[in-house]
Amino acid sequence: MVVRKPGPFAVIPAIDLRGGRVVRLQEGDFEREQVYDDSPPEVAARFAAAGANWIHVVDLDGARAGERRQSETIRAIRDAVTPAVRLQVGGGIRGADAVDDSLAAGADRVVLGTAAVEDPALVGAAIERHGSDRIALALDIRDGLAVGRGWVRGAPGQPVEGTIANLEGMGVTTLVVTAIDRDGLLGGPDLALLARVLDLTDADVIASGGIATIEDLRAAQAIGCSGAIVGRALYDGRIDLAEALATVR
Repeated sequence: MVVRKPGPFAVIPAIDLRGGRVVRLQEGDFEREQVYDDSPPEVAARFAAAGANWIHVVDLDGARAGERRQSETIRAIRDAVTPAVRLQVGGGIRGADAVDDSLAAGADRVVLGTAAVEDPALVGAAIERHGSDRIALALDIRDGLAVGRGWVRGAPGQPVEGTIANLEGMGVTTLVVTAIDRDGLLGGPDLALLARVLDLTDADVIASGGIATIEDLRAAQAIGCSGAIVGRALYDGRIDLAEALATVR
């Protein structure tokens, strides 16, 4: 394993949207949902006040339906924070028009998940049109396969190595890597999976899934990840965002 030299590290709080509310799912299972707040814009404002530079927003309804469903809520989140707070938005963005509209609505970077697995041509076109700094790819991994379509059981998957190989040469600079079997369970990040991806690409890797403590953030930083997405641990009070941001700096 080649360990990258630790560099700047982003702690990115997550806002997962379903029905206009802030929720968390366990392992991406819509039947295992916990509602945390009825006002996503207020949650975003609290994250911004704590010092967040990025907020990760996921339209879970859109991810499940294959088309964006929370556009108005995402616009309200954009309006609730200053332009200095950047929004990374995913969920249901599966076509060129959806990419354009999401960026126009206030996303600073869109995350393509299903397209990363099933439509590399869309990825290439989006990067060519908007630049690599505005497009991230989600590698959502279950049982060794990168899957899309809202992580529903039975969704087609591709081997991780093949998926990354298909995307090489397109100018991809940011990968969001989620261990689905750890998402929302607070069991710690899958460091072996993250190290495997880091060995396969020169892109920045953002860890997602299982982050429960500041020590988990340090571990992801130490192996060379450029950031980590934190959800349930913030909402449950296990991690203080301001403290976490100060620690990784």
